[in-house]
Amino acid sequence: MTTPRDLLLTAVEAGPGRPVEPGDLSLALAGAELIDLLGAGALTLDDDRIVPGDGGAPADRLLGEAASSLVRSAPYESVEDWLWRRGRALSSAYLAALGAEGLITRRRRHRIPVRTGRPAVADTPAARHAAGRRASGEPVLAALAAAAGIDDGPAADVPGIADDAVVTVLAAVGRAVAELAAVRQRRAVEQAAFDNIWRGE
Repeated sequence: MTTPRDLLLTAVEAGPGRPVEPGDLSLALAGAELIDLLGAGALTLDDDRIVPGDGGAPADRLLGEAASSLVRSAPYESVEDWLWRRGRALSSAYLAALGAEGLITRRRRHRIPVRTGRPAVADTPAARHAAGRRASGEPVLAALAAAAGIDDGPAADVPGIADDAVVTVLAAVGRAVAELAAVRQRRAVEQAAFDNIWRGE
């Protein structure tokens, strides 16, 4: 299992009681990919620039796609630029992949034979691994889950993370999620003002 997969399973397991914005989750998943690729030696960070490394191709298909999409010429890509580029609709891609593998199912609505309803985590070793990692408070998953809005807590500067590159990625995820929230808020205010004009207020 990979950190992005564990994060997606954690988000689905949180269920409707803890709704997660797909954009926030996508940014956190992109950050999780970077962290796993760092661990595999597929890249290093030069300040906030992603420098491709000599690590082998990841076995996981989506992680392999992430590795193959790294910018391989100087000045390279910043972590923040990567999050926005790679994170575009990434939660949907992971949801589809895990659904195809039977790790995520759709709850059937009463007496309706088609597979509808909200996603649910299937009882699999992968699900138990993700749940155990979350329950243990593993720092990287905890920080990413907090950034995505799955759990409460700090999205960066989490005790137990000594790797400066990982901390850099987590901080960038936190900033990107905050920026996205500000954009959503601004659009909501603009829409409310537009609605008021039409109502003559």
